[in-house]
Amino acid sequence: MRAGEAKRWIALAAACLLGACQTLVPRGPVEAPPPREATRPVQEAPTVEAGIPRDVARNRVALLVPLSGSNAGVGRSIANATMLALLDTQNDKVRITNYDTATGAAAAAQRAIAEGAQLILGPLLSEDVRAVAPIARAARVPVVSFSNDAGVGGNGTYLMGYAPGQSIERVVAFARERGVTSFAGLVPNGLYGERASTAFLRAVEGAGGQVVSLQPYGRVAGGIAGAAQRLTAKAPYDAVLIADGGAAAAAAAPVVKRGPGANTRLLGTELWNSESTIASRAPLNGAWFASVSNNLYRQYATKYRARFGAAPYRLSSLGYDSVLLTVRIARDWKVGSPFPEARLRDQDGFSGIDGAFRFGRDGVAERALEVQEIRGGTTVTVSPAPTGFGR
Repeated sequence: MRAGEAKRWIALAAACLLGACQTLVPRGPVEAPPPREATRPVQEAPTVEAGIPRDVARNRVALLVPLSGSNAGVGRSIANATMLALLDTQNDKVRITNYDTATGAAAAAQRAIAEGAQLILGPLLSEDVRAVAPIARAARVPVVSFSNDAGVGGNGTYLMGYAPGQSIERVVAFARERGVTSFAGLVPNGLYGERASTAFLRAVEGAGGQVVSLQPYGRVAGGIAGAAQRLTAKAPYDAVLIADGGAAAAAAAPVVKRGPGANTRLLGTELWNSESTIASRAPLNGAWFASVSNNLYRQYATKYRARFGAAPYRLSSLGYDSVLLTVRIARDWKVGSPFPEARLRDQDGFSGIDGAFRFGRDGVAERALEVQEIRGGTTVTVSPAPTGFGR
């Protein structure tokens, strides 16, 4: 990013004691006391406030992400993205302060609120959101998290993460439009797999299709390959959803496509879009998956790399878009006043690097998703994302 495109960060910039005395009444005349010298007024010590300096010109926003520990890489990438967004928007009404959740998300939230934060961006992990939400709610500070766990949304907490259920619903609907009627699925054990299974069954039923088989597996060596082998006993089917990352999907693909499954279409989830090398996995050639659009992300990634000397994490776009959201609302956000939370529920939605989105009543971001196909070492958009939300 050129230096001329952004403004520089600007620098920022309580007691007295009372004495008491008794009055003595003299019994007889007394001499007048000698005149007393005028006393100098006592100068009060300057007031010193704990924490960061008070900022009367900008609204204070806290960014809660892991800046140390095993998730420091993605956390710092999100923090860099928020800085880039402030520079790109040339905003002078919002000040963002970073707090490390790796040393305790609850403590980070308490410190941020004590230092005047009126809005919290983050945390990233669902367990951290659970720790932060009640603290923020008690202080009437909204939370815009980067988690995709719908179970932690609502009641003042909003989730910007990519919800797996939405990507599954989108790719299933697209497959039905292309003539797919019978589906099967491979889902990992655990919370993600449970929610993916529920979303898959509902999406297929809603689209008028049929689920032939749904096989769970443990994320252990050979786990998904064994589940894929069990799945082949239920063949034929038109498409198989693999609700896992690209490496697991590529391991299962050859087994799924053996024998009667040779023409089976593979379907993926939003996890695939977070892997920069997904298109190079040859076993996934021809597969479809739904995700946010990458068109604007590619431009953002180029700018990010130029400024910070490294490629961003895919999830960092959530940080960038959270700032765009904040800056838009900040136009009508009087400095020093509470964040206007009702604006987050604008049904016309918002727009960012990842396209159009809006928050539902459950606090989860509803996103306009596209469908991509892995084709010859690259990804091709086969169904563009809507540009907004129709009434």
